[in-house]
Amino acid sequence: MTVLNPSPFRALHEIMRRLAALLLLCLALDVAAGEGPVEVHQVLDLPSTGTDNVVALTLDACGGGFDRDLLQLLIDRRIPATIFATRRWLDHNPSGAALIKTHSDLFEVEDHGARHVPAVIGADRRVYGILGHPDIAHLQTEVAGGAEAVEKATGVAPRWYRAATAEYDPEALAAIFEMGFKVAGFSLNVDDGATLDKAAIVVRMRRIKRGDILIAHMNRPNSDTAEALAEILPSLVEQGYRFVKLGDLGVRPAAGGRTARVKSPKPSSRVTPDE
Repeated sequence: MTVLNPSPFRALHEIMRRLAALLLLCLALDVAAGEGPVEVHQVLDLPSTGTDNVVALTLDACGGGFDRDLLQLLIDRRIPATIFATRRWLDHNPSGAALIKTHSDLFEVEDHGARHVPAVIGADRRVYGILGHPDIAHLQTEVAGGAEAVEKATGVAPRWYRAATAEYDPEALAAIFEMGFKVAGFSLNVDDGATLDKAAIVVRMRRIKRGDILIAHMNRPNSDTAEALAEILPSLVEQGYRFVKLGDLGVRPAAGGRTARVKSPKPSSRVTPDE
């Protein structure tokens, strides 16, 4: 009796799995050729009939400083979060990285790139005025550099990638996926790159729904993000909302699977690669 070598079948299965996932991502994005970059809008993959108010908080650490008050709030309240850190932030904030690692039961750290460069490909292409990558090779260096820094700081290799500005073009998305990373989207932008005031952040947080993936920022300690979350998070917990990390559950495209298109560049209120 001939015994077939399972290795080729496993390899074929992995290839088909990746192709199917890439096709699903492209369909979810609804990206038309020649259009500008898009935001990936996702929610947690919860049962449609459930009643548990599960949501995920994600925090971007782009560059600049360390919002210790925000992280300490989450530690004190035992609220988990997924942190997307750049290599630059990890290098410049070793005490912040150490505190995160100390509380690895609450926080998982994922890849936000090496230098916080948007995932758009082409000469002089920009998102919110921030220059993207001239070619795929530069994008791959950005993704790999961030991943290496995260693994060095935490001892755990990241599985998710979120690009600077959280916007992508189709070519970049395909390249990131082929590198083996999941692309992390969101459904509720909490602080617009830590530029909103406390009142505006609280108003946005009150729109929270079951399955939402929140995006906020922890690299601007002088912003109102920590103060706003300190006001709203206790009431959300009292209402029965439970926070999880992205790694705890799967994600799916937000309602309709559509994304918000970026119609044209505009002056940036977001963190640049050098901040």
